[in-house]
Amino acid sequence: MSRPTQCPGASRWGSCGRRLGAVVLLLWGTALGAGPLEFAIDCGRIAGTIRALNGGNNGPAGSGGTVDLTPEQRSLRIPLTRLHDSAWPYPDIVDIHAVFPDLQADPARPESYQFGLTDDYLRAITNTGARIVYRLGESIEHAARKRYVNPPADPERWAAICEGVIRHYNEGWADGLRLGIQYWEIWNEPENQPAMWTGTAAQFHRLYTTTAVRLKRRWPALKIGGPSLGHQGEFREGRLNPSPFLKEFVTAVRTAGAPLDFFSWHLYTDDPAEPARRARAVRNWLDAEGWSRSESHLNEWNYLPDNDWTPMIRSQGAVREAWYARQGGTEGAAFAIGTLLGLQETALDAANYYSADNQPFGLFSLHGTPKKTYHGFRMFADLLTTPQRLELRGPLPAKSFAVAGRNPAGTAVTLLISRMDGAPLASRWAFSHLPWAGSSRATIRAIDSSHELPLESVRESLAKDGSLELELRAPSVVLIQLSPILP
Repeated sequence: MSRPTQCPGASRWGSCGRRLGAVVLLLWGTALGAGPLEFAIDCGRIAGTIRALNGGNNGPAGSGGTVDLTPEQRSLRIPLTRLHDSAWPYPDIVDIHAVFPDLQADPARPESYQFGLTDDYLRAITNTGARIVYRLGESIEHAARKRYVNPPADPERWAAICEGVIRHYNEGWADGLRLGIQYWEIWNEPENQPAMWTGTAAQFHRLYTTTAVRLKRRWPALKIGGPSLGHQGEFREGRLNPSPFLKEFVTAVRTAGAPLDFFSWHLYTDDPAEPARRARAVRNWLDAEGWSRSESHLNEWNYLPDNDWTPMIRSQGAVREAWYARQGGTEGAAFAIGTLLGLQETALDAANYYSADNQPFGLFSLHGTPKKTYHGFRMFADLLTTPQRLELRGPLPAKSFAVAGRNPAGTAVTLLISRMDGAPLASRWAFSHLPWAGSSRATIRAIDSSHELPLESVRESLAKDGSLELELRAPSVVLIQLSPILP
């Protein structure tokens, strides 16, 4: 059997070489120090299932239909796409004002609705293979003059409009579709005033309960939820102390006998361990409140550089551009993958990155160029092809994460590593009980701060029960894929 004498890019990374017991990987061309951290991956011990928490916000059609990200979103294996700020900053789809432009019209008449553009947008999402979370409400309005985030004058009429939307997309009413959308979310961040709600908390609670009761009565099998809170309260010592808004919401839901099939919440932070901590606290709070059957959805999350919104909200030019570059660059990729790996240890039911399209927070530039965050999500999608989670032991540093898996056929093993910050570290990753006989081929991809695209190397051969040595810099994301070398 012939083997390559040099890896792609070997002049940058060092010589490939051949070793039966170990392969030394110089991902950045820096020599390893003595005494690497030791990690053990037992490929014969399945510890659980790697969960597809890599949902996103918004579909592949962007920039007024001039950008089509369908192949790219399909490659990410996005399980669940939430609709919010779709076509922002000039949303002409999804939002209630877009599909029902005259609030005085009759919600029972098909001609009162304008579904066409939203139909096309949702069809594009289904073409990626993703299911849909339809947010019933409006997109955020940062301008001083608010047009659509005001309390509806008649909550009952607004609920009837929402009923018409569901009939159209699930039952084919009004020349509609039959998409089988299960999740229907009522509004977005009503506590974020006035950008998302100009009324009182009581007005929102009435809107939620009125709508939720009506929709659940009509479709008991659908999942009705919300309220998509950006601020849930204070998190201390692993516990959620709910905000006054959330306490009042809970009381209103109980009093009205309204459903809360899923509780949705948001988080923007610079600590990739924080989403998992909060997910546990939210789950514990739901259980303590008697909503153990309610799902927990972290349906907006992203990297917040330095935990500071100022460059995005109050700055422009180079300062703002640099902030977005960090969010979509190597830091953002390491954060995103660290978050997805950390959430594996929680009981979170769904997560949706904000956003999967070509908006400023998106995985793509305005013109559809994939950012480094896209490449990180692409690596996570590769991890999902080996969903049987393996036992992994070793001293992971702070803000570092690693998950390994194998496929049911026993023909592939994958290891995904994220490191957010810290000094370079030498590490050794020992694989035991590989599910095939003989040597292995190792394909390694890495995201770092020095290259626009992930670096790739192919190594042969790794002996059965062999090891790989890596220098882990920060921030970085590394994907290792093992497969048998066929005779």
